Amino acid sequence: MNNTHTEFERYYQQVRTRQKRDTFGWSLVLLALYFAAGHAAEFNLPTIWRSLPNFLDYMFETLPTLHPGVLLADSHTKGSLAYWGYRLPIQLPLIWETLQLALASTLVAVAVATILAFLAANNAWSPAPLRFAVRVLVAFLRTMPELAWAVIFVMAFGIGAIPGFLALMLHTVGSLTKLFYEAVESAQDKPVRGLAACGASALQKVRFALWPQVKPIFLSYGFMRLEINFRSSTILGLVGAGGIGQELMTNIKLDRYDQVSMTLLLIIIVVSLLDMLSGRLRQWVVEGKK
Repeated sequence: MNNTHTEFERYYQQVRTRQKRDTFGWSLVLLALYFAAGHAAEFNLPTIWRSLPNFLDYMFETLPTLHPGVLLADSHTKGSLAYWGYRLPIQLPLIWETLQLALASTLVAVAVATILAFLAANNAWSPAPLRFAVRVLVAFLRTMPELAWAVIFVMAFGIGAIPGFLALMLHTVGSLTKLFYEAVESAQDKPVRGLAACGASALQKVRFALWPQVKPIFLSYGFMRLEINFRSSTILGLVGAGGIGQELMTNIKLDRYDQVSMTLLLIIIVVSLLDMLSGRLRQWVVEGKK
């Protein structure tokens, strides 16, 4: 018994020594890669530290000047809340446009990605050349960032919501299709084998064996992507792709510091509400909770 215990301790120490050596070696490799990448990208911590006061000064400039004595006065009184929010009639419709942009692009992308996912999955009985073609297509779509798509479509269609919709939709199709077909491939095959034994067709096996397993996952990913697309649509507005981002860029260019903070505040509020709402919807739809 003692010999067995001694052998186990010796083996354990050997394993721990090897793990520590591997951890130390890989840590050195990652650290070297980090410094090499930082050097290539001209990443300089002292420069960032010296520039930090400039960033803080700009953020301080965006804070509105509010006076307690006239806080509830009209929009013509400087220092009042109404004066700070005098552009709300312009900003609120743009926020609504941004929400519509995110929702429309997400809905279309989820529908398209669902179809493409079953065509790309290895266990969905689509021809191998078709699977390969779909995977190459969606890899290309998600490789191009939304901002690059937006710039291309702004040049093609002009400033507006259409470039933003197309940019978000294409990138979302690429991202969701990969997540979806991986979920399909990880589904259990017992229901599939059961239906196959009953003589079910490929479409019936997808409909009654695979789809019930992956539907909650698809919905969860769809809600998550809706949140991401709202944030992305805000950024796309900076290049003229519609939404509140255009208002933010205009305020920055014209040095309307108080309106920069108002626009950012609206974005933060809507993102927070959207996060809470999508979380509730996800629980209600996916988990059956209210």
